Amino acid sequence: MPRIEEVYDYLSQLAPKELAEDWDNVGTLVDCGGDVTSVMVALDITDEIVAEAEMSGCQLIVSHHPVIFKPLRSVRRGDVVYRMIKKNISGICMHTNLDAAEGGVNDVLAAIFGLTNVQKLDELGRIGQLRAPISAAELAALCKEKFNTQVKLADTGKPISRLALVGGSGGDFIWSALAAGADCLLTGEASHHEAIDAKHAGISIVAAGHFGTEYPVVPVLADRLAKNFPGLRVLVSRRCKDPFTYI
Repeated sequence: MPRIEEVYDYLSQLAPKELAEDWDNVGTLVDCGGDVTSVMVALDITDEIVAEAEMSGCQLIVSHHPVIFKPLRSVRRGDVVYRMIKKNISGICMHTNLDAAEGGVNDVLAAIFGLTNVQKLDELGRIGQLRAPISAAELAALCKEKFNTQVKLADTGKPISRLALVGGSGGDFIWSALAAGADCLLTGEASHHEAIDAKHAGISIVAAGHFGTEYPVVPVLADRLAKNFPGLRVLVSRRCKDPFTYI
């Protein structure tokens, strides 16, 4: 069975730490050491997912979002990190490095929408050509179907041929997308003012949810782990879900 360090070394090949933004916190953020017989892959590390990992006999959780983001001033009983250490569950987190990496969050999105001539957009994002032009409303409907989530859009009314993709919170990429010739920016979240700016500048925005646009990388990552470590039991979290309820 691999040790924590071996799993991290492999993940570092997929998404090198050097690709992460300066403000980010990635890597082995909770290290309990030892061998790994079972690993759980999720978008976040929450109380529910730690409990699921414990019940499933997992010694490691691999997530996209960092379980420790801001510096900790204390760790208390009931905190997620406290529970992980107490239950001997380690955590490896790959955030913006997985966004930027080849085959990472944004390449998975590009594959979902069948983009061709895919190029990097400010390192993290991607931009490419759709096989056939579609409207922003059609793209939004497609996102709703593929991600099973609510979608909102700022529609310029122009057909979309060249699409920019930034999973998660990427509303501030509108200017980069516009400069790269995109007709639309597909991201997870965009603010009210970013939507106004985008429509004024002539680029549509489709906001398909932070969870919705990032979750597709989870099963892909699990599959890669399973193939690289044939003896390792790899689970995709069943409790990994959007924290929002939509009414």
